[in-house]
Amino acid sequence: MYLDAFIILALIIFAFCWFRTFSKSVYAIAIIDIFLRLLNYISANIGINGFHSWVKSIFPTSIPGLLDTYMDGVLLTVFMWIYVFFMVVFLFYVTRTFLRKK
Repeated sequence: MYLDAFIILALIIFAFCWFRTFSKSVYAIAIIDIFLRLLNYISANIGINGFHSWVKSIFPTSIPGLLDTYMDGVLLTVFMWIYVFFMVVFLFYVTRTFLRKK
């Protein structure tokens, strides 16, 4: 039941421990979220019976979906703002890298 939360939490903790810099941790969180969104989209639209339900049983739809499943109230609001902060920083890093590549 809590397998999806355990997987995502373990990946995020691993990212912060392994990549000891803030920018690499932000990239890791964004990569995890993008991977979950792509996996959910592909499983929903691939047309294999049972594959989408299997993916949904193991993986959450995204990090905000995972937070929404297991939290509510003020704690959910705080964690969603932390998630938004990480995504804004990720957007800043990606934009900066894009503009430097001219």
